[in-house]
Amino acid sequence: MNLRTLMLGASTAALLCGFAHAETLTIATVNNGDMIRMQGLTDDFTTKNPDIQVEWVTLEENVLRERVTTDIATKGGQYDIVTIGNYEVPIWAKQGWLVALDGLGDDYDVDDLLPAIRGGLSLDGKLYAAPFYGESAMIMYRKDLFEKAGLTMPDSPTWEFIGEAARKITDRDADVNGICLRGKAGWGENMAFLTALDNSFGGRWFDENWQPQFDQPEWKASLQFYVDMMKDAGPQGASSNGFNENLTLFQQGKCGMWIDATVAASFVSNPNDSTVADKVGYAIFPDTGNGNHGHWLWSWNLAVPASSTKAEAAQKFISWATDKAYTELVASKEGWANVPPGTRTSLYKNAEYQKAAPFAAPTLAAMDAADITKPSVKPVPYTGGQFVAIPEFQSLGTTVGQLFSAVLAGQSSVDDALAQAQTIAVREMTRAGYIK
Repeated sequence: MNLRTLMLGASTAALLCGFAHAETLTIATVNNGDMIRMQGLTDDFTTKNPDIQVEWVTLEENVLRERVTTDIATKGGQYDIVTIGNYEVPIWAKQGWLVALDGLGDDYDVDDLLPAIRGGLSLDGKLYAAPFYGESAMIMYRKDLFEKAGLTMPDSPTWEFIGEAARKITDRDADVNGICLRGKAGWGENMAFLTALDNSFGGRWFDENWQPQFDQPEWKASLQFYVDMMKDAGPQGASSNGFNENLTLFQQGKCGMWIDATVAASFVSNPNDSTVADKVGYAIFPDTGNGNHGHWLWSWNLAVPASSTKAEAAQKFISWATDKAYTELVASKEGWANVPPGTRTSLYKNAEYQKAAPFAAPTLAAMDAADITKPSVKPVPYTGGQFVAIPEFQSLGTTVGQLFSAVLAGQSSVDDALAQAQTIAVREMTRAGYIK
């Protein structure tokens, strides 16, 4: 064997050794537009970090929650990075299920994170997840349809106005539904909207003594209003529609109004995807005159399970995906209107973003209006806007969501669903020790 052969063999061995030591991060994420966009930009990260490879597990929202919760609670170690909400973060951090993010790097500007978002992801002053995007909820509506109907969206619309407008702009012959709202069962699907709706009607999940409130007039009023309006002005099969389904309907011009997460604004206003991109207006989440605009505040965040053996590499990826440089990367590829919103103060001071995103100011106004420490106009023993920040809510919220989705599908009545929800909630809260 000559010297050249020996040198080539050594080089090959070194190369193979390098590949053998490359770490692969398995990331579980939700199948929404911002996350899919991030996957398309992953080469930027792997080019800068050739010793780290990335494997994506992309799931529908309800499935993601179920699989990630099971894996992290059992310490399964299936994922190195998980996409979770600000509901899970403080609860799971307290359980010791998440790694504190103290390895994001010296250039990572934690203080630039919006205070409300950062506060929801911290425990005892430590950050346990980094926000990829944040959101409240608002009205997205067709300005052309409003003009045609002789309607003007108020600065602070009431539900009474929204109901009247939805019915007025419905045009079944033209396949235009006056309003599209979530109906798919799930604590983070239909119950996110319906909890915010009930909050805006002055209702609450529990009173100060943790007694469920589904037998109270606010829930009756809010659920009946929702079901009647959707029957008169909503799309067929609405009980199967979640965020993504309603997004598609709106982009196709089949919704006069859509009340949902503010993050949707960049998608409905993108001319590459939306047939009504130049016709969209925005307004704050409705109330009943009581000043409560749903108090929806959510963020999708990246966190490292305590069961992962690759925490250092995982934090490198999280830093890349949630810092200011990533925002600039998206802007350079797809324009400022498409950058992930709702996480950093600096974004809303950015003149280029303000110019490119007509929804920037309404989004920030909606987020500023949300106060998850006071989700209802009545006193409550919990925090959370469109959710209740207790571990039991994940299961209970989904069960109640199934009852309410069945009403929308015509399989049950409002009164029966509320009675069943009350019975189930009392039983579960008693079993969990909240009710003595």
